[in-house]
Amino acid sequence: MEFRPCIDIHNGCVKQIVGGSLKDRNDEAVENYVSAQDAAFYARLYREYQITNGHIILLNPVTSSYYEETKRQAFCALRAYPGGLQAGGGITTENAGEFLDAGASHVIVTSYVFRDGQIQYDHLKKLVRKTGRQHLVLDLSVRKKEDRYYIVTDRWQKYTRVELTEQVLDELAGYCDEFLVHAVDVEGKAGGIETDVAELLGNWGRQPVTYAGGVHSLEDLRTLKKLGRDRVHVTIGSALDLFGGNMKFEEVLRECGM
Repeated sequence: MEFRPCIDIHNGCVKQIVGGSLKDRNDEAVENYVSAQDAAFYARLYREYQITNGHIILLNPVTSSYYEETKRQAFCALRAYPGGLQAGGGITTENAGEFLDAGASHVIVTSYVFRDGQIQYDHLKKLVRKTGRQHLVLDLSVRKKEDRYYIVTDRWQKYTRVELTEQVLDELAGYCDEFLVHAVDVEGKAGGIETDVAELLGNWGRQPVTYAGGVHSLEDLRTLKKLGRDRVHVTIGSALDLFGGNMKFEEVLRECGM
């Protein structure tokens, strides 16, 4: 299990938010932490520790008046750690190359691939032709409905009809290098992980996948390591001391064997 760091940017600032609270209307979100540091500060820190495959997430839609400042922050981070970070949020075939050229190792995509509730394979194939499979991460973030986990899009606001299953992971694995899975219902709440999601990902385990959501203690990390069979990577946001939480960054790295 590797630690995969994050830089979440909303309204031009590095933040940690409650994931399920994000709204495009008025660029609203319940904030856990707003950093006084810019995105490049965190990129330089991760570079110093030689931690790769972290992700930058732009949390404003392209229609937002904050989007350009959010994007500027993202690009500053990419330039501070070229090749060390992935970037996601509003990625399409039109702008994927721009993020890769700015220094992203991968682009992270959800909404462009999932439209009208389904997987749009024509979009997915066009994206792969643009970026190459080796530079693409598919974000399969999920929310629970009727005891099943469905992939959600548009900054986690819209449910698709695609359930997260081993079959779906198998179908999509040939198009991407990695998966990123936020358990949105516990994202930003630091109240424990979604064990069912962690176990599903660990049982599948055929390709790199990063789990995000609810980690708030070293015991949570150990539970994820066990359920994920030591092959599911982890990211931690609000609970990390870098973002005002109680989990010490260096202790997390040691727990993950880094």
